[in-house]
Amino acid sequence: MPREGTVSQHTHTSDFVRIAADALDDKKGTEISLLDVGDLLSITEVFLIVTGNSRPHVRTLADAVDEKLKEHGRRPLRTEGGSDAEWVLLDYGDFVVHVFQPEPRDFYGLERLWGDAPRLAWEPSVHSES
Repeated sequence: MPREGTVSQHTHTSDFVRIAADALDDKKGTEISLLDVGDLLSITEVFLIVTGNSRPHVRTLADAVDEKLKEHGRRPLRTEGGSDAEWVLLDYGDFVVHVFQPEPRDFYGLERLWGDAPRLAWEPSVHSES
């Protein structure tokens, strides 16, 4: 069973991940999950996973993260999957945002694949849009 994690070793990353999660919540992303993969992968610290209910919704979610993080001086190192919008990946180096439609999220099962990764606690910010 995954343990509850903390991000004390990468607090700066934690701030950006929470900003991204709030942006996803603001745009009605569902099943937002934060996985601390830093001890399991050498290439990134956190996976932020969310579900959108359609291709336009997935694009909107990815755009919301991109826009919000640009306001804080962060741009993705690379972006994948924008054309078909079934699974859009935004790679920020220290964290990766995975925006899925429901079927691909179930199929790829990142939470199952990285089942040993601690889940990071996150609650929507009080300033998030209603």
